[in-house]
Order: sequence, then C-alpha cells, then structure tokens
Amino acid sequence: MSCEPQPAERTPFDVSDAEIDEALAACEGDPRATIRALLVGQAYLEHEMSRVQADASSGFRRRRHPLGD
Repeated sequence: MSCEPQPAERTPFDVSDAEIDEALAACEGDPRATIRALLVGQAYLEHEMSRVQADASSGFRRRRHPLGD
C-alpha cells in the first residue's frame, strides 16, 4: 500500500494553464479575441441546448404515455 496521495479527480470545470494557453494561442495571444470566441461558443451551446430541449419536449407530447394517460 502506497503512502503517496492519490491525484485529485478532475471535474469537467477544471481548466489547466495549458488549456488556457492553447485558447490564447488559437486567438494569436489576443485576450479580447479569446474571450469573444469563448462567449460565442457558450452562446452557441446554450442555443443548441434550448433547441434540443424544445425538440425533446414536443416529441414527448406526441408520444403516448405508457400508462395509457
């Protein structure tokens, strides 16, 4: 049995310095362009989530309930 501490599990919200550097490099080091790109990406994902939720809700309404309601 090892006495060394186990590495902490990464959550989906953990961002490494290397990932930040990669995002900045993708925008040629321009921090405003990097923030803009991240915000546009977030807005796109939020739009897609809303669309998928709306599609799922209408699909659920069309589907017959398994208990016969």
